[in-house]
Amino acid sequence: MIKLLHRLGLPFGTIHVIAVPGRRSGVLRSTPVSPLTVDGQRYVISGLRDSDWARNARAAGWARLSRGRREEAVRLVEVTSGEESRSVMRTFPRQVPQGVPFFVSLGLVTGPDPDEFAAAADRVAIFRLLPDERNL
Repeated sequence: MIKLLHRLGLPFGTIHVIAVPGRRSGVLRSTPVSPLTVDGQRYVISGLRDSDWARNARAAGWARLSRGRREEAVRLVEVTSGEESRSVMRTFPRQVPQGVPFFVSLGLVTGPDPDEFAAAADRVAIFRLLPDERNL
């Protein structure tokens, strides 16, 4: 439903659609995400560390991020620093409160406690979003 609304040019809350080329096929695969900003840097989080889109993101290193009819190419840099990961996760429930139930359903947290989110940082994949003019 989210992807359909986006195709129609109707953004929905904080949700964007990220399209990452498949590891084998190269075909763009789309999934909804909610970017957040921490210390001036933008990030997206995969609640499943080894989800297909996270594995595709690692392999490709770039994606197309859209919200409504606006689209941008981004480079994806996986965050490997524990401190940076914890900071991003600690910020998530404040910036994206409607995303908390997703992490609860995965069993990563029991509620919107920022410290609980920070403690789950090593069980998710976090990608920093950077501009990428090469893949426009």
